[in-house]
Amino acid sequence: MYKVLLVEDETVIRQGLRELIGRSTRHFEVTGEAASGVEALEYLKRELPDLLITDIRMREMDGLTMVAQVREMYPSLPVVIISGYGEFEYAKKAISYGVCSYLLKPIERLELVAALDKIKLALDRERGISVPPQPGTERSEAPAPGGDARKIIRDVKEYVKLHIDGDLRLQTVAGSVHLNATYLSQLFKAETGTNYSEYVSEARMERAKWLLAHTRLKIYDVARLSGHQSPKHFMLVFKQQVGATAGEYRDRYGQPGPDVTIDDKV
Repeated sequence: MYKVLLVEDETVIRQGLRELIGRSTRHFEVTGEAASGVEALEYLKRELPDLLITDIRMREMDGLTMVAQVREMYPSLPVVIISGYGEFEYAKKAISYGVCSYLLKPIERLELVAALDKIKLALDRERGISVPPQPGTERSEAPAPGGDARKIIRDVKEYVKLHIDGDLRLQTVAGSVHLNATYLSQLFKAETGTNYSEYVSEARMERAKWLLAHTRLKIYDVARLSGHQSPKHFMLVFKQQVGATAGEYRDRYGQPGPDVTIDDKV
């Protein structure tokens, strides 16, 4: 499930939007809320959501000003603008900041669903997640051990990518595909030629490299968001596997952005 940061200065409207998102999709969940652009920017220094949804009119800092600063931090973060104002100038400026959608209040549920579906497809492609089957071709929620092994492995890999910063113990993931952990371990090795634990370690390292190259998060936040419990252990493993420190990797491959001091020591 993709994580959403919701920014709206009116509490009642923010609660309504959270409930509407919850009713409209099972692919997105509001995991962070902010009552102002300033509060949202502080949140984004600590956490990286998959999608930012923000009102355009707020008292402390308007949404477009905030989005301009967000673009310096995270150039590729999807953004949806919500506004009660239909002026063309607002929409034109929002488009110049690379906003995915511009929705007018009151928000139509179908319009919101269409916007979220479009963003989900882009996020899925970015992370290499397989596209769900079309209606009428869905697999059983509980595949038997004798089922399509390749489909099971695809499901496991998709689960890993969506929960890269969470609990990816073999027992947990096996439960998600309704298989015995020992059987899944053997199946994964047979189908991929790689041990499950090695695959998870590699996936987490790739996520860390992506965060270093595309965000300005502190090193310890990169470690946490890529599923590494100890920042010091993360830096040691990163240097061993990549041949450079996390800071050196960011300097070499990071996106151009504002001058930010990144300290590899925690």
